[in-house]
Amino acid sequence: MADLDNTDRTLLRMLQRDGTLALAELAEAVNLTTTPCWKRLKRLEESGILRQRVALLDPVKLGLSFTAFVQIKTSNHSKEWYHCFVETVSDFPEVMEFYRMAGEYDYMMKVQVADMAAFDKFYKKLVNSIEGLTNVTSTFAMEPLKYTTALPV
Repeated sequence: MADLDNTDRTLLRMLQRDGTLALAELAEAVNLTTTPCWKRLKRLEESGILRQRVALLDPVKLGLSFTAFVQIKTSNHSKEWYHCFVETVSDFPEVMEFYRMAGEYDYMMKVQVADMAAFDKFYKKLVNSIEGLTNVTSTFAMEPLKYTTALPV
C-alpha cells in the first residue's frame, strides 16, 4: 500500500463516507490546522490515491433498479479488436463496471437499467455493435445485499 500514515488513512476514510466535508471539519478531526490538512489532501490527489469526489445516487429512486451481470467470451483477442471493444462498451451509459477477466469468461460487466425490457434493448445493442462475441451470458441480481464504494484503508 502507498506510504500513508494514520492521519492520511483517517482523512481518506472520512472522505469515503462523505465527500462534502469541509476542510475545517477534516482538519479538526485529525488535529491539524487547515493548511497542513489541505496540503495532505493535495498530495493524496496528486499521487492519484484520491482520484475524485463524486455523489452516489440511488438507482431505485431513479428508476434504474434492474442490475445485470454480463459475462462475455470472444474468439478474437487481437489488439485492434480489444481496443474497439473497450471503446464501444465504455460508451454505453448502462455499463457501470467493466472488467477483463481471467478464467472461463474473457470480460464481465455490471449493467444498471430500469427493467428487463430495457436490459433486452441494451443486450441487442451490445451484440449488434461488436463482432466476434462467441458467448454472452447474463445473470440478474434479485436483491443487493452489500454495496460500498469505500475501500478498507
